[in-house]
Amino acid sequence: MDALLAFIKRYNFVFVFLLLEILAIIFITQNSNYQGSKIVQTGNAIAGRCYGTLSMVGDYFGLRKENERLAAENAQLRAQLESSYISYNLREFTKDDTVYKQRYSYTEARVVKNSWNRPNNYIMINKGRKQGIKLDQAVISPQGIVGVVVSTTDNFATIMPVLHSNSRNSVKISRINTNGSLVWRGGDFRYATLIDIPTTHKLFSNDTIVTSGMANDFPEGVMVGFVEEAMTERGSGFYTIKVRLATEFTKLDHVYIIDNRFKAEQDSLIARTQLEEEQK
Repeated sequence: MDALLAFIKRYNFVFVFLLLEILAIIFITQNSNYQGSKIVQTGNAIAGRCYGTLSMVGDYFGLRKENERLAAENAQLRAQLESSYISYNLREFTKDDTVYKQRYSYTEARVVKNSWNRPNNYIMINKGRKQGIKLDQAVISPQGIVGVVVSTTDNFATIMPVLHSNSRNSVKISRINTNGSLVWRGGDFRYATLIDIPTTHKLFSNDTIVTSGMANDFPEGVMVGFVEEAMTERGSGFYTIKVRLATEFTKLDHVYIIDNRFKAEQDSLIARTQLEEEQK
């Protein structure tokens, strides 16, 4: 406090000068329209340049983050290229030929509406039936799993994300290659719950969880999240696993809708098999 008082006492004339200058500017602004308008224009120009500079700085750091996101997305897409094809091995005598046929294709879309803090959340995107979007198609982000298309119009579609009480997705823990079901029981949008993993397996924190490929929507190996905590209920024989989701649902901007070109054939086969079992 003594040092502050000494500083003020030493430079008191400077503070008095600045105070008088401010008062003079105020009086001029209030009593002279011309000078007042000039002062306001000058102030606006200075403020505009400051805001412009701040905006450029913000854009620069935003661009760097966007480049990092795109780089991560490209890496993920490269890693998934092989999983987007079905391999047919044809063996005749001693000759082995492999023919690849594309199974999954991807359509980019922009998120126009999103919720994440309700028991049942939904996401709206800016593409619909006219752009080839269909019901039950899987949706992912550059970070990982998002959800499934549940409704479409000509130019828009609604997605039921992982953050929905009716959401249920087949996933697996990569390290032990064991399948379970990912569900959401409300609460924190950063976490979901993995069930149906037997307690006979030893789990570790940060074990990676990906899609299993067992359902007819998501390809195998799409990032889901990481094991945060594993709990056991006495006598159940299964874990209840808290999963830290890889997708940041509060920051969703662009997503990819996946078209499984064999889905209709697979669904038809499953329906026929079930009908045959019921008729036995």
